[in-house]
Amino acid sequence: MSMSLRVGIDVGGTNTDAVVLDDDDRVLATAKRPTSPDVTEGLRAALDAVLAGLPDPRLVTRVMLGTTHATNAILERRALGRVAVLRLGAPATTSVPPLSEWPDDLRDTVAAGTAIVRGGYFVDGSEIAPLDEDAVRKFVAGTPADAIAVTGVFSPASADQENRVAEIIQAEIGDVPVSLSHEIGSLGLLERENAAVLNAALYGVARDVTAALREALASRGLEVETYFAQNDGTLMAVGYAARYPVLTIGSGPANSLRGAAYLSGVADAIVADVGGTSTDLGVLVGGFPRESAAAVEIGGVATNFRMPDILSIALGGGTIVGAEPRSVGYRIGAEALVFGGSTPTMTDAAVAAGRGVVGTHPVPGEWSERLARAVRAADEAVADAVDRVALGRADRPLVAVGGGAFLLAERVPGAREVIRPEHAEVANAVGAAIALASGRIETIVPAAGGGSARARLIDNAKEEAAARAVAAGADPESVQIVELSEIPLSYLPEPAVRLHVKAAGPLARPAG
Repeated sequence: MSMSLRVGIDVGGTNTDAVVLDDDDRVLATAKRPTSPDVTEGLRAALDAVLAGLPDPRLVTRVMLGTTHATNAILERRALGRVAVLRLGAPATTSVPPLSEWPDDLRDTVAAGTAIVRGGYFVDGSEIAPLDEDAVRKFVAGTPADAIAVTGVFSPASADQENRVAEIIQAEIGDVPVSLSHEIGSLGLLERENAAVLNAALYGVARDVTAALREALASRGLEVETYFAQNDGTLMAVGYAARYPVLTIGSGPANSLRGAAYLSGVADAIVADVGGTSTDLGVLVGGFPRESAAAVEIGGVATNFRMPDILSIALGGGTIVGAEPRSVGYRIGAEALVFGGSTPTMTDAAVAAGRGVVGTHPVPGEWSERLARAVRAADEAVADAVDRVALGRADRPLVAVGGGAFLLAERVPGAREVIRPEHAEVANAVGAAIALASGRIETIVPAAGGGSARARLIDNAKEEAAARAVAAGADPESVQIVELSEIPLSYLPEPAVRLHVKAAGPLARPAG
């Protein structure tokens, strides 16, 4: 059997990292290149660098990409599509219009029109009102948009009305991308609606990134399967990512945590990913990122899809000493003292403290005291952050990864020990390369005592989660249910639970 290789790429704010792994998950080549202002050029440079270390690049069969394109588009309010926002909820939800809590500039960039039509469900699956199909037709026909986002009240419990709207849109105006909220977010109408709208606004971004990646691969003679990393540390095929681009947000920290777990061999730990601009701290539970239990705000918009529980602090290799939280970012190679520049950075401080050997110039002696103070302040900030993410537990190790991991002290209060695995500087790209494909679903089922009807609903949820994992690229024969949780909804008139199911599995073998 011939050897096949796979490439993992992760685009960060300062650097774009790439690795090559073989069939046995051994790291064969690594590369780190500055992230370019348009992101894509840095991606190509990292790809070229890592391929240059291979005897035959044609052995590469898969490329996995974790990218900041979607996050940057939202934060910078650029390249976003115009979205028609349709809520199925009248007369119950008219008091709070769609997008009413969005920042004005983002709403003005994205919104192509909003409407609330009759429809929606109660939590038990009974209708609030029948779907007003005529109102749906009138709205979608009279509101030109790049995409349409559809949100129904309690659609995770019953998605029939949202699915019917998608059929109407297809029949009325053809192949316009449609973002259905029950496929993206969980319970919570406004947050789920926001997630669906952001997802719809990112369709063009996903299309452009996919085209750029395919062009970069084709121009280098590579015919490979491509995957995008998503925010729970797993992968999705290109077609799946094109439908759910918002799920790439948070993929960078998730990749780092998964890479840290693999490189260190530790499944339960605190991870500190030290980059050029910030340090992201998260917690590994069973080898996967601990997920946030709270609503996640993206670009000023509250959403409720699953994201890793990450605490970010303004500490990176490019952080300017005395000017926190500013960073020189990808310009560190020209501006830091150790590279002959004139800007004191945390990289200079760590080198002066003897924590690493970086650069081409010695640190000028007149900076010694100021840099020493910066190191002490950084150590205090890291210890405080570790305490906050550890939630009172001090028995877990701290795995230090990222290009700036040498900034961290040998011992960190709140952690049992500090582990620095080999290839830690490209842990994020390793995490992308080793990831599984996954799918998840969240719905509402009766509490215990529902008998065969309850069991059937749970089995249906498992099947749907597994089907979504296969759609994301998982091998149908190897998909397993890796998470099943039930959260009581005690405020309902009839006992019920929120059911969350996640399925995951290794990627299907390449065709042929």
